[in-house]
Amino acid sequence: MTTPAKQVLLNAFNMNTVGHINHGLWTHPRDTSSRYHTLGYWTELAQLLERGLFDGLFIADILGVYDVYGGNVDLTLRESIQLPVNDPLLLVSAMAASTRHLSFGLTANLTYEPPYPFARRLSTLDHLSEGRVGWNIVTGYLDSAARAMGLDRQIAHDRRYDQADEYLEVLYKLLEGSWADDAVVRDRAQRIYARPERVRKVEHHGEFFDVEGYHLCEPSRQRTPVLFQAGSSDRGLAFAGRHAECVFLSGQDQAATRAQVERVRGAAVAAGRRADDVKLFMGLTVIVAPTAAEARDKHAEYLSYASAEAGVAHHSASVGIDLAAYGLDEPIRPQRTEAIESALQRLVAKDTGWTRRKLLEQHALGGRYTALVGDPGQVADALLGWIDETGLDGFNLARTVTPECYGDFIDLVIPELQSRGRYKTAYAEGSFRHKLFGRGDHLDSRHFGSRFRQD
Repeated sequence: MTTPAKQVLLNAFNMNTVGHINHGLWTHPRDTSSRYHTLGYWTELAQLLERGLFDGLFIADILGVYDVYGGNVDLTLRESIQLPVNDPLLLVSAMAASTRHLSFGLTANLTYEPPYPFARRLSTLDHLSEGRVGWNIVTGYLDSAARAMGLDRQIAHDRRYDQADEYLEVLYKLLEGSWADDAVVRDRAQRIYARPERVRKVEHHGEFFDVEGYHLCEPSRQRTPVLFQAGSSDRGLAFAGRHAECVFLSGQDQAATRAQVERVRGAAVAAGRRADDVKLFMGLTVIVAPTAAEARDKHAEYLSYASAEAGVAHHSASVGIDLAAYGLDEPIRPQRTEAIESALQRLVAKDTGWTRRKLLEQHALGGRYTALVGDPGQVADALLGWIDETGLDGFNLARTVTPECYGDFIDLVIPELQSRGRYKTAYAEGSFRHKLFGRGDHLDSRHFGSRFRQD
């Protein structure tokens, strides 16, 4: 009996800002991203993505600013390199009300979010969306954020993950363990809304957090939102193995991506889970048109508006190195920072030979994600090649010119994938977690967080 071919999962990758990944394209005359601060921009996008049967809209976020390149924010402000940036969580209620199935992955930095009120925000959004919320767990990497939040400098990389492990434990105690499944009865005649004996006070006294109190929300559909994470350092992988249900990868070639996929799945197995308990997504840019020639022309048009320097400035913050201080052909020197460890290692690894000129070439479209350019058949071939050759489950599609990039993909690529039996033709019912895994609304019994449930 043959195994059915894997269905492609898709998230639109966006941010509550003008410039996200492919920088400079806000200047394109058809781009509408400068409307990011209006509800209509987001509700229209959500409805468009639901028409395309996208699994989710994943919204990135940062605290702080990109001030490493040149030691200032001048280019960051001129090109809107994720500045200004608004809160992603506040978008969900409006988008959830204007859609029925689309789910929402939201980024929040746990280093600066006390777990007790944050648990309430997560439960509230899960209630209002009827179980369509995920949380992208980040620990931060910007010194500018640390200074803005009252610290002298960024917490050391591995130490941030130590804090994150304990943070998640506090959240599980609140979201999974404070209210029993049968706590809420809503008995009007007996005047009992919730049974006191089935609501438990959380008492946590650890190295980083002291929390004593009841979770403020009754159980939402998923209790704990779907957990996303993007760390690929050794410490990040250990964290992902224990906590993550979806992991984002930044792939540049299939062999390296396949190795990343195997490492993540191995980390899950090492934590007592199954390899398929984690879904893996790769960031990707797609430029598609009805014919290959038209796609090449569109790509050339987009390149004329993109800012490679803005892309390098973004990367400069990611690695914590002022790349503007290097000559065009001067090799980037190894150094230690507390930024994104995996990105830094790729930049300064032995024999890679990265220079600012090569980085500018890599960021020609304003970002460094792999770009697929072609007609619908060519793009579908490439997408399925990545899935079948690497073991990925799906993609985070970065925006270029908004909203036409998503409209083009929906109108041209989705039907091609559907005709090959590799993409759904209708949404399944259920929560975000159930749509992804088909195992119900709650954390799987193998997941570390499940041990905190009340009996």
